[in-house]
Amino acid sequence: MTTERIAMVAITRHGAERLATLGPKMPEADLYISQKFADLLSNLPNRVVPISIAVREAVAKLFASYDQLLFVFSIGAAVRLISPCLKSKEEDPGVVVVDDAGRFVVPILSGHLGGANAFATEVATLLNAVPVMTTASESLGTLPVDILGRELGWQVEAPKNNLVRVAARVVNGEPIAFIQEMGSREWWPAGKALPDNIYLFETFEAVDLNRYKGLLWVTERHIDEGIWQQLEGRLVVYRPPQGSGA
Repeated sequence: MTTERIAMVAITRHGAERLATLGPKMPEADLYISQKFADLLSNLPNRVVPISIAVREAVAKLFASYDQLLFVFSIGAAVRLISPCLKSKEEDPGVVVVDDAGRFVVPILSGHLGGANAFATEVATLLNAVPVMTTASESLGTLPVDILGRELGWQVEAPKNNLVRVAARVVNGEPIAFIQEMGSREWWPAGKALPDNIYLFETFEAVDLNRYKGLLWVTERHIDEGIWQQLEGRLVVYRPPQGSGA
C-alpha cells in the first residue's frame, strides 16, 4: 500500500460516481466532494470530506497538504484551479485528471519527480481506463533522466542545468553514454531494446568525451570539480545504495 498522501476531488454527480468506484480500491485516499453529492460516498472506507468552501480555496489547501491530487473534471478547470499554487517541479505535488466518464487518466503536473505518471498508471489500472502520458520519455519510450533508477534506490547528483540539458538531448536522439560501474542492471525493462542513441560503457575512462552530448554515470566514485566543469551541461551522476555491487 502506498504511503503517499492522496486526495481525490469531484464536484459533479458523475465525478462522485467515479470516486465511488475508485475509493474502495484506494482506501488510503481522502475524498473531497461537493456537499450536495456527499451522500453518494457515505458508505466508503475512505475519509470523505464535503467541500463547504469555494473550490479554488479548497484546492489551494489540498495542493499544500498532499503528495498526489486527482481531479475528476476537465483539464482546463484543473489548470485554472492549480495555477496560482505552482512553485517548482521539486516542490509541487503530482496532479492527475480523470474525465467524468472514467475513460482517460492524464497526469498534468509533476509527472516524474512528483510521481504523477506512476500514480496515473495505477489509477488507470484500477478504473480499466487509458493512461495518457505526455512527458517525452514516456511517450517516446526513452530514459527518464531525472528519476532513472529511483525504484532501485538510486540518488541523482547533478546541477539542475545538467539535468535539463541532458534530458533534452536524450529525447532529441543525440548520442548519450551510459556508464555503469556499480548497481543493479534492472534500470531498463528486460527484453526491451535500448534507444539507439544510448551507448553502454563499464568505465568512465572508456568513453570518448568528445563524441557524446551527455553522460549518465552510475558510480560510487568521488567526482572532482574539474570533471564537473569539463562536462558542464553534459554530466548526470547516479548513486546506487551502498553495497549494491556491480
